[in-house]
Amino acid sequence: MTTASVLILPGAGLPEWLWDDVRAGLDAPSMIAPRPAAAASTVSDYARAALDAAPDGPLLVVAHSAGGVVASELARLASPGRVVGVVAVAAVIPLTGGSFVSSLPFPQRMLLPLVMRVAGTRPPEAAVRKGLASDADEQATRRLLADLVPEPRTFFTSSAGSNDALISTPVRRYVLTTDDVELPVALQQRFAARLRPQETTRMPGGHLPMLTRPEAVAAAIAATAGNQQHEPAAGR
Repeated sequence: MTTASVLILPGAGLPEWLWDDVRAGLDAPSMIAPRPAAAASTVSDYARAALDAAPDGPLLVVAHSAGGVVASELARLASPGRVVGVVAVAAVIPLTGGSFVSSLPFPQRMLLPLVMRVAGTRPPEAAVRKGLASDADEQATRRLLADLVPEPRTFFTSSAGSNDALISTPVRRYVLTTDDVELPVALQQRFAARLRPQETTRMPGGHLPMLTRPEAVAAAIAATAGNQQHEPAAGR
């Protein structure tokens, strides 16, 4: 059976190097999805850019944080059977027609668009240290702060289409980070329920397990890849 390539959909604004150690621990070929070039790109634009850049053949999609919304749209746009598995790493899984913003609990979903309109989409240093990098060391945190890339507001506010394709992907795993300040456990559990995973992996630590626990994340991806080899590809 053809080995699925691992297509990583990173969280909003996060640099590729966060995944270096995870990718080094994978046997399958892997790549980080590129950002689209347009200044006001939508979630659909991100999904199309990822599909256009991906190698031919089956894909195991690994989505982190806001990348979960892109994953939902990517699965919808992909040809039948192309996406053979999904690993959602502390990922936002939207309802059909939902966006990143609409997936947040009240009052965040009301306040965040206003904050982004006034202050932009780059989180302040204090928020990064408290949330994203809550369990990262100082060297990694400084590098992260230097390399964050603000996404357009449309990335957060544009909607994905139907999530039927995502939840009918043959193999689905949710990696739940149990000490996550950015996306608390209760919220992740809500997103996991929307994905309907066959497996849920509970992982100690904060919102960047690919940085702080790369071996465990690589193992979760590899286990999902192994499972998809025994599952029939579902046509849609």
